[in-house]
Amino acid sequence: MKKLLMATAATALMAGSALAQTEVKLGVLFGFTGPIESLTGPMAAGAEMAMKEVTDSGALLDGATVTPLRADTGCIDNGLATSNAERLIADGINGLIGGDCSGVTGAILQNVAIPNGMVMISPSATSPGLSTMDDNGLFYRTAPSDAREGQVMADILTERGIKSIALTYTNNDYGKGLADAIVTSFEAVGGEVTISAAHEDGKADYSAEVGALASAGGDILVVAGYLDQGGLGIINAALDSGAFETFGLPGGMIGDSLPTNVGPDLNGSFGQIAGSGGDGIEKLTGMAGDAFDATSPYTPESYDAAALFMFAMQAANSTDPAVYGEKILEVANAPGEKIYPGELAKGLEIIKGGGDIDYVGASAVELIGPGESAGSYREIEVQDGKNTTVKFR
Repeated sequence: MKKLLMATAATALMAGSALAQTEVKLGVLFGFTGPIESLTGPMAAGAEMAMKEVTDSGALLDGATVTPLRADTGCIDNGLATSNAERLIADGINGLIGGDCSGVTGAILQNVAIPNGMVMISPSATSPGLSTMDDNGLFYRTAPSDAREGQVMADILTERGIKSIALTYTNNDYGKGLADAIVTSFEAVGGEVTISAAHEDGKADYSAEVGALASAGGDILVVAGYLDQGGLGIINAALDSGAFETFGLPGGMIGDSLPTNVGPDLNGSFGQIAGSGGDGIEKLTGMAGDAFDATSPYTPESYDAAALFMFAMQAANSTDPAVYGEKILEVANAPGEKIYPGELAKGLEIIKGGGDIDYVGASAVELIGPGESAGSYREIEVQDGKNTTVKFR
């Protein structure tokens, strides 16, 4: 009888162990409120779709489940962003997808991630200053630096015959870094920047700012701001006064809400945002269906950020950031079998079997230098009230 009881207990213990699965928690720390809130819903949905794909496959770490934990940065609220990052750490996250806007991302990195040894992968923080920040090897991003965007915008302006621009930028790390990149790149190809002036977000009246921009003149007004706050206000004030008719739109201004909120007067304006064509984005779009817009800015990069976390964990056979962090560059780049959206289980099985993968994903992932995207861009023009992709660069 004693042997039978022991055997029964052992069987129950083994069954319990078989049922117990590792739970991987990934923080999703985006600006669900604030000046880019219209973008962050699809971004989070993209990241969470990758997590569900892996959970459903059972291929990560012998059946781990992946749970998303959302929190808000406010995009430009360092206090909110860091306190919510600290809460996610306390909740036991194994990795952090975010931040979103550059200023809060730097604050989270310095004040929360580095002290706690937490790996971050941002899908949308693009300030050049993040490239040189001493990050202890903890920070990566799937969106390219604004240093590259400045070059792309200068090319677009030149090809469209623009000789001079007035430039306004949101007064934070993102806006300053992008404005400097645009000025440097446009002047390098012979363009003239008549004025480069900051604006604050959240104001009710931008007539004074637009007055100064109009006095300086320029073929067009480039607005390096946020589409749901200051950038929108600048454009509406410029149109109301007749100061400018056409606008250059860098990444923070690209999204469906801008042409919707401005109306037909925005037709003909143009700009660029990180993005790529090809099999990767087509696969992601098909997977998302009507659930969310997989082509929305930084949504492909969000799916890819989540995927990189899970591949790195599989490669390290660990959910410990101190162990898997060094594997991120390895799974993101050649050599190895190319892996696209919808193929995450395949990639995990290859890694488990001792093979190599080259994660291409939805945004043509290629990490260079300090763990950031080499970067491709889609040039857009507002046509008939919609952002239309006219070229990839």
